[in-house]
Order: sequence, then C-alpha cells, then structure tokens
Amino acid sequence: MPKISDKGIQMPSSPIRKLVPFAEEAKRKGRKVYHLNIGQPDIKTPEVALDAIRNFDGKVVEYSHSAGNESYRRKLAGYYQGLGIEVDHTEMLITTGGSEALIFAFQSTLNPGDEVIIPEPFYANYTAFAITVGVKLVPVTAIIENGFALPPIEKFEELINKNTRGILICNPSNPTGYLYSEEELRKLAAIAKKHDLYIYSDEVYREFCYDGHTHFSAMLLKDIQQNVILVDSVSKRYSSCGTRIGALVSKNKEVIATAMKFAQARLSPPSFGQIAGEASLDTPKTYFDEVYNEYIDRRNFTVEALNKMEGVICPMPKGAFYTIVKLPVDSSEKFCEWILKDFEYKNQTVMLAPASGFYTTKGKGHNEVRIAYVLKKEDLKLAMETLEKALHAYPGRTLE
Repeated sequence: MPKISDKGIQMPSSPIRKLVPFAEEAKRKGRKVYHLNIGQPDIKTPEVALDAIRNFDGKVVEYSHSAGNESYRRKLAGYYQGLGIEVDHTEMLITTGGSEALIFAFQSTLNPGDEVIIPEPFYANYTAFAITVGVKLVPVTAIIENGFALPPIEKFEELINKNTRGILICNPSNPTGYLYSEEELRKLAAIAKKHDLYIYSDEVYREFCYDGHTHFSAMLLKDIQQNVILVDSVSKRYSSCGTRIGALVSKNKEVIATAMKFAQARLSPPSFGQIAGEASLDTPKTYFDEVYNEYIDRRNFTVEALNKMEGVICPMPKGAFYTIVKLPVDSSEKFCEWILKDFEYKNQTVMLAPASGFYTTKGKGHNEVRIAYVLKKEDLKLAMETLEKALHAYPGRTLE
C-alpha cells in the first residue's frame, strides 16, 4: 500500500475540530451546544460588504491579478495609511485568508530546517503552516500568572542560534487576548536588528483593543522596516470569516516579489471575497463602536463569571475575543470530550478548545482551555452556568 508523506504524518489534527464529532452527536441527542471553541463571531457582517456581493453585475467571474485587484490594494493601502503605516499598493498581496499570507511569508523567507521563535501559547494552525514549509517553531513560554505577557527578552536571546530566522507574534493574541505594548515590540525590534531576523506580525485582531489600550503595529518600527512582514485578514475585523481574504504587507520589496511567485502559482485570490473585502473598507465607524462595546460587555461578563467558579483562573484579556482559562481538572482534553459526550445541564452543554493544542512544549496547557466569547450575552450566561455545573460533576475534578 502506498505510504503517506512524512509531512502528512507530522501534521497535527486541529485541537479545535477534533471534538466536532462529539458535538455533532450531542446535537443529535437534542442537546443545545454552546460553541465557545472557535472564533466565529455571531456579529453581523457589514451590510456594505453583503450589498457589494448582491449587486455584482459581471457576466463572468474572472481571475483577478495574482496580487489581488489593484482597486482593492489601493484602497487597503489608504486604510493602513490612516493608521500611520506608510505603504502603497505595490507593497502588499491580497491572499486567501491570513493563513495563506503567513504561508507565503514563510515560503519566501525560510528554508527547510530554519527556526522561528514564537511565544506560546499560540494559534494552533501556525504549527501546520510551519510543517507545510518544513521549518521549526521554537517556543518561549508565556504564563497565565502574569496574563501571558511577553516573556523576558533574555529568553528569546537564549534560543537564537545559526538556524534562527525570525520571530512570530500575534498581536492582539489568539489564543490569550494579550496585547503587546509598544515597549515590548521595540524590545523585539532590537533583537531582530541585532541578529538580522524577520518579525512576522499577525495583526488580524487590531481593531479589538480594550480599556483604553491602543494597538501598536510592527510596521511602525521604522528602524527595521525591511525585517517586518505583516499578516492581516478581513475575517475577524468585519465578522466575515468565510470571505477568506487576507493580506501580506511589507516594505521589503524582495519579500513581496518573491511572495508574488507563490501567488502566481495559485493564480489569484477569490473574486467575490475581494469584492466583499474592498467594500468592507467603507464600513461606518458606528459599526465598530457597536461591535467594540458588545465585545467589552461579553468579555467582562465572561471573565467575571469564570473567576467566580471555584478553582478557575482567567486573566483579563486586553484584546481580541479569546482567553486562556485554567480549570480544576486533571486533563482539559478529557474534560472537553466528557462535557460533550457524557454531560448535560437543562439539555445543554458547552464546546471548548483544549489549550494543549496551543502549546508546543509537552505537558503545557494540560489543564487549560481557550474560550472564545463570541456569542451574545444571553447565550454566554447559559454557557457559563452549564460549565460551572459540569466542573462540579466532572469525575476528574482536582478540587476536593
């Protein structure tokens, strides 16, 4: 029988999606499942985006330019310029989601066996992207006790060797909700400059920064502009996950030219997605004000409810719409499966994401979960009530 590739064997199953069969079975039993496991907001996609698709009057859905429609890139450059990021339409590629943007970035700048340092816990699919390209992610562990702040810079320095080519961050962070400060980014910039490293900055949650905190883009690090590669997406900003449109942005023209070769190989990004993405740039400020206030309300309720539960530790996220939560359980993977298979409260249950899938270091996150507070507050209340009951009933509870 023909063999599967080494990469195929190494590729991990999604820690979020491998529980799907248990959730589907719970639904077949008639149970209501509250999905706190995935960053799929129930916020409405802006009408301007939906109208642009509805009003498409073309007779043929054509290939676009491999870099993306020029009209979109020019308009997107204007958006970045409004944030103080001085780029033009030639310094970006439109991609099939932020995922493709990061894969293009890796393919354009890394060779098999190269290493990228990354604070953990981190977005689980980064591991898949690294395996796809044949590179190694080297973790530097952030801890829940200080809200998953950037680990000491000395820890990064200790990991740098002849194979190190870059540092990857997600700011604000998926899965922790931590927001890196300007000071922290400048420390990373100093390391990148000293060792001539790339900084890959995933900034898809830029609009979601709370409590007076503001986002500082890695693209604003003027002294290392040639080292910075920005990854962006419309998925979360406009609650438009299925649009599958992202962007790769860099002042490094050689990186963009190289990434363009990979972009040409896949022909072009989705046409209707670009139509929606371009129109989304006209979303009124009132939309973001409403979304911002909604997420603040959801976050505050969720974090307060979690910290009231016996043995539960939940830091206050500064951004995005996720939090990593420590639970009084022997294994979060077992608990997340058990709560779907064997538990119900008022004929309802909760789907969570085991945090072990967001770490590379073995054993880390074994009693943590990621929670996405993307549901309306009425559902969050019922989900939190159900979770608290489940924690008391769970056979592997670690509290006496």
